[in-house]
Amino acid sequence: MSIKILKHSKSKREKEEAYQLLTKAADLGHLKAMEKLAAALLFGYHGPQNITAAVTLYETLAEKGSPKGQTALGFMFSYGIGVEYNPAKALVYYTFGSLGGNLISQMILGYRYWLGINVPRNCEAALTNYRKVAYFIVDKLEKNEDMPVEKVRLIEKSENLSSNNDFLDWDVYQYYRFLAERGDTQIQVYLGQLHLAGRKGLEKDHSKALYYFLKAAQAGNTHGMAFLGKMFLEGSVAVAQSNASAFKYFTMAAEKGNAVGLWGLGLLYFQGKGVPVNYTEAFKYFHKAAEKGLADAQFQLGVMYYSGSGVRKDYKLAFKYFYLASQNGQPIAVYYLAQMYAAGTGVFRSCQNAVELYRSVCELGSWSEKFLTAYFAYQDGNIDSSLIQYALLAEMGYEVAQSNSAYILESERVKILTNGQMYPLAFLLWNRAAAQGNAFARVKTGDYHFYGYGTKKDYVTAAIHYSLAVDHHVAQAMFNLAYMYEHGLGIPKDIHLAKRWYDLAAETSLDASIPVFLARMKLEINLLLTEMQLFKFTPSWKLSKLNNMLQAQWDLFTMVVIVILLILLIRNR
Repeated sequence: MSIKILKHSKSKREKEEAYQLLTKAADLGHLKAMEKLAAALLFGYHGPQNITAAVTLYETLAEKGSPKGQTALGFMFSYGIGVEYNPAKALVYYTFGSLGGNLISQMILGYRYWLGINVPRNCEAALTNYRKVAYFIVDKLEKNEDMPVEKVRLIEKSENLSSNNDFLDWDVYQYYRFLAERGDTQIQVYLGQLHLAGRKGLEKDHSKALYYFLKAAQAGNTHGMAFLGKMFLEGSVAVAQSNASAFKYFTMAAEKGNAVGLWGLGLLYFQGKGVPVNYTEAFKYFHKAAEKGLADAQFQLGVMYYSGSGVRKDYKLAFKYFYLASQNGQPIAVYYLAQMYAAGTGVFRSCQNAVELYRSVCELGSWSEKFLTAYFAYQDGNIDSSLIQYALLAEMGYEVAQSNSAYILESERVKILTNGQMYPLAFLLWNRAAAQGNAFARVKTGDYHFYGYGTKKDYVTAAIHYSLAVDHHVAQAMFNLAYMYEHGLGIPKDIHLAKRWYDLAAETSLDASIPVFLARMKLEINLLLTEMQLFKFTPSWKLSKLNNMLQAQWDLFTMVVIVILLILLIRNR
């Protein structure tokens, strides 16, 4: 009962009462209550975090054979949170959790076998684990249980590098509501879609979705008609399921050429909802909608060819339509592609492709809600709670979570870990994010090797990482590589290559213009002094002494020289 109250209550008082009931149930040994309470203590849900108490509860749960308890202990040993850092123990607990059917453990093991993290790299083992999780996720998707997947990059938020598309600003939302009330049908449909799925930080609210779709439909908007058909087809707390109403609105939209309306009619005929099953009619409507680029219609054509429903079974055509649908964002189509690659159906078998596709489906799991709660915790200043949530997602293989966890660790605002733990863990996470193609993380990994943060100082490895980041056109990596060529750090000294990389950094990003200008000034002054030494204008020991004195402050020295020159120019005009 306490778990249900916690899930559905909105007021602070109700949550507090539910939490007290949960605590009492846990004290009485109720397994699910213990699991919920332990998670609340670990992640800081419904109250302050208490890592020590969470560890004690999870140890008790693990002894009782709870897969959730085993998974949580594996996570904590993996990071050294509340327990001693022990990757071997983490792997043991994840294995037990996986055998007990815990999806998070299975996903973690899939990721570890895929990349060879503390286990031998084994694509088939990764495929087995990811396939189990993907099967569960697809079942949820087929039941239209939408799963929030907004993933905010903290580094982009802090440096204003993103266009803030992850969440709808409250003032913008109010403006959109105003436009919707004024009769803007496009905005009405947009707000309806956001409330229907619970996107952009808005709460899922089918009553509001129905309200906006009705307004748009009454004004003649075909998208409004089509989404009304979809709501009646699926049914919800706001709309009683009605095949007749779904058929009515889908038909209204389809008659005006709306792709969703055409798809909806096809689905009704395919499933025999409100009309007799008619594969010929279904195929006709799906094909028309697919030609308009609708992913759901392309997926349905794939299903028809895959199963031979109303058409001759054709795996190559099925693959074609599943691929088109997947490229347009249809997640179940991705699952079917993974199945085809895993079994070699209609395509050459590819374990690697199957794993990557299964993995993308797995990342749609309900646990991705933690991206929202972690971000809100970070915004509210609950840094430890935010870190724990991002760290669990990072352990599951989410690249954004790996970057965010490393970013938080670097901020040195974390209290649940010692200072000696932070940089080695941040290095580990940046490295994992870099391995997944994050160019910024690749630069950070290079920085950690260059300065010796969380690992030993290694200029050669730093240069390798910067060189890899350069392939992604990252100005910072170009600048760093230029500096290393200039000073011969980890790579042979080459002034011409240094100049070239400095220039490329400035061309790649306007933000690099001033640092490049200062670096080039320093470089030219060094060259001038070297030439003076060659022509015996200045004794070499003086040049060496000057270089040693200014080595760390060359940029400041260059700026002072420039300012002096500008003052002289202005005075002599």
